[in-house]
Amino acid sequence: MLQLIPALRAFAVSLTGSTDADDLVQETLVRAMAHIETFEPGTNMDAWLFTILRNLVFSQGRKKRRDAAYRATCCQQSWKTHPEQHGKIELMQMRDALMRLPVEQREAIILVGASGLSYEEAAEVIDCAAGTVKSRVSRARERLTKLMDASNADRFGPDRQELAVVA
Repeated sequence: MLQLIPALRAFAVSLTGSTDADDLVQETLVRAMAHIETFEPGTNMDAWLFTILRNLVFSQGRKKRRDAAYRATCCQQSWKTHPEQHGKIELMQMRDALMRLPVEQREAIILVGASGLSYEEAAEVIDCAAGTVKSRVSRARERLTKLMDASNADRFGPDRQELAVVA
């Protein structure tokens, strides 16, 4: 379980887009330990934990949508920051692009691309067919390419002036 904490945290951040990831991972591990008797030895621990985390995020999301104070807080938040470097800007753009994907595509590409699960393992977490996961990942990649204008590789990283100064 401990080895999966970084991957669980990354998945939590990708699903929520917030800093609540550590709390979600902690709650996931608490729930897993409380219900360890439901885990079937010989099955995939990764998929089991990712499923617990995913269900927890969805449950909390339903609760938050009903909470008027939460909606008011979200409206008052400022999503702007002053970038310190190109990487930070690009990371924010990637995160924004990920958050603009449909939930099904976002969770599929995070499980396969960022968390390193196979299509079959991701299908087990999401509770669908492996072919469906492959399709969702493919559509997510296409959509991210368009959202980030990734067809032009020169668009990323330091510009020519910065490179000239460094060199």
